[in-house]
Formats: sequence, C-alpha cells, structure tokens
Amino acid sequence: MIGKTKDYESLSDEDLVLKITQKGLTDLYSILYKRYYLKVLRKCDSLVNDKDLSKVLAHDILSGVFEKLNSFQGKSSFNTWVYSITYNHCIDYLRSNKRLHYPEWNRLQQLPEIVDVTEEDLTDLHYSRILELLDQLHTEEKAMLLMKYKDNLSIKDIANSMRLTESAVKMRLMRARVRLVFNYKSLYGSYP
Repeated sequence: MIGKTKDYESLSDEDLVLKITQKGLTDLYSILYKRYYLKVLRKCDSLVNDKDLSKVLAHDILSGVFEKLNSFQGKSSFNTWVYSITYNHCIDYLRSNKRLHYPEWNRLQQLPEIVDVTEEDLTDLHYSRILELLDQLHTEEKAMLLMKYKDNLSIKDIANSMRLTESAVKMRLMRARVRLVFNYKSLYGSYP
C-alpha cells in the first residue's frame, strides 16, 4: 500500500479520513501527517516557545489525531479540527506542567479598566510589534488571538477548543485585545 499512497495525495483531507476510517486504509494517514506536521509544529512552537519540545508535542498531537480519526464528524473542516486538538494539547501540557494558570496570571497583570477596543484597533498596530507583544501575553490569550485572527476560527470553535463557554471566550478575547493595545501604548508610546 505504501507505494500506492501517491494515488491518493490529491484527495481532500476529509476524503482521506473517510478512506482511512471506513475502508481501513490506514497507510493513507502518512499523507495527512505530511500535510500537517509543519503546521502543527509551528503552532506548538508559537505556544510553548521551545523548538525541541514543539517537535515532541507535534508528533504526539498527530499520533493522537490518528487515534481520534473515528471521532471526526465533519462539523468543521479537518484543518480546524486538527488546530483545535493542537491548541488543546499544548495548553493542557502547559497547565499540567504548572506553566499556565490563567485566572491567577490575569489577576496579577496590570491592566486598566476594560476599555472599548475593537477588532479594527488591532489592524492598525504594526505587525512586527504585535509579534513581540504576543509573547508577553498569557499563552491562553495568545492562543485565542491566534485562533481568531490568524486561523479565522469562530467564537464557537474557539470555545470548543478551549473548553470554555462562548461568553468566556468573548470576555477573554476582549481582555487580550485590551492588554495588547495597552502594552503597545506602554511600550511604543502611541497607538499605532
């Protein structure tokens, strides 16, 4: 079968999943693994900031994806489903290693009263400066901003990924936007 995987490389992710789960063509998972390894690796590295650990996490995530293929229901794209698993796995890893406790972190961070910061306000910030500032945010806030603005996930998909309610996601996204703009102004003196 390995030599025949080339015959299937043009199939969509969802069609490959069907072939694997319904016809038992498990060798086809190598195609999905190759498609997603670098994407998952980059997501992991953006969240844990450790290249070696990111490689381990990416492999663990993609192994887990293979084990969970039967649970993929197609309610979202396969891509969204994999990113959801990736974010969850990384955040669970950080939580279990005591590198992440959002409520306590949020309480200790200096943030002015919540002000009205819109999504459009973020588009006015300089991209290179945003990248620096994202690393100053809590991993959950950074993950939510990346899911919303980089991966274009819906609030519902983010809520499912983070195992939070949609209202909690909206509140945390608002805090993350405020914190990003506040840090931007504090560091660079003006906005934008």
